[in-house]
This record gives sequence, C-alpha cells and structure tokens, in this order.
Amino acid sequence: MSNEKDFGKTEVTFMFCPKTMRLMGRLHSHRHGQSHSIRPISPCSPKWIKQSLTEIEELILKYAKEGMTTSEIGIKLRDQYAIPLTRSVIKKSITAVLEQKGIKPEMPEDLNNIVQKALGLQKHLKTHTSDRRNVRSLELLEAKVHRLSSYYKKMGRIPETWKYKSVIAQLE
Repeated sequence: MSNEKDFGKTEVTFMFCPKTMRLMGRLHSHRHGQSHSIRPISPCSPKWIKQSLTEIEELILKYAKEGMTTSEIGIKLRDQYAIPLTRSVIKKSITAVLEQKGIKPEMPEDLNNIVQKALGLQKHLKTHTSDRRNVRSLELLEAKVHRLSSYYKKMGRIPETWKYKSVIAQLE
C-alpha cells in the first residue's frame, strides 16, 4: 500500500497524452480521436542535429521555393535531416521563418486544405447528385471553413473582405 505523501514525490513520465488532452473530441463527430503522434517531451534542441541555424533556415527557404507547404517542409526536415521540431531548434516556426523572408502564403495552410477538400466534394456531388451522406459532409466542411475564416480574420492572417462561397471557390 502506497503512502499519499510518497505519491506526490514520485515523478512519472507517461508516453501517452496527458489527462486533459484525452478528453477532447472531434468537431462534428462523437469520437474522441486519441490516436495521434506525440511530440518530443523536451523543448530543448536535440544533440544529434548537425546543421546550424542558418543552414536549417536555408533548407526551409529552398523547399518553400520548390512549392512545398509548411507541413511538407516539416516532414521533409524530420525524415531526411533528423530535425524533429524546427521550433525547438531555431526558436521559430516554419511559417515565422517564411514570413521573415517574405515568402508568406496567401491563405493559411489548414484553411486552404479544407477549401480544397470542399471543392473535391462539390465536384463529386455534381456527378453523384443522390449522395446524401456527402451532402452532409460538405455542409460540415463549409461550417469548418466559416469558423476558421472568422478566426483568421480576427488574427489578421486573411483580409476582412475574404468570403467563402461555394460557387466562387469552384472558379478559383
């Protein structure tokens, strides 16, 4: 039987999400979605990284000029150069580096991905008009677009006049 006094003194590190994160659920579903990758515990820079800060920034710029998105750049740095998180190494995020160098994307990546997914669903629904399940999926996606766009308007990442309209999005 353990003592309560001793319990507070022992330090235990868990390999899964903290208790507060396990309670979060998905936006439009009843699932909790606990399966995901876990970031490194320590916020300090790993010792095995051989590149300097300027070399890492140059790699980020090189891949951005090739047309890669910020998440693709992060995956490439992780897989090919063994850089787990750029924020812990260079103390800036990939988007901050790109904004500093003047290569800022017009629309944030997550908003752009949701808009592209909605366009794909609209194209699908043009040919499959009786697909009611995906009609509902499109409604949920458009709700996410409106929610994200209002957030980015408040933050100043997109102009206040930006509006998502399904007909206009198809033309772009």
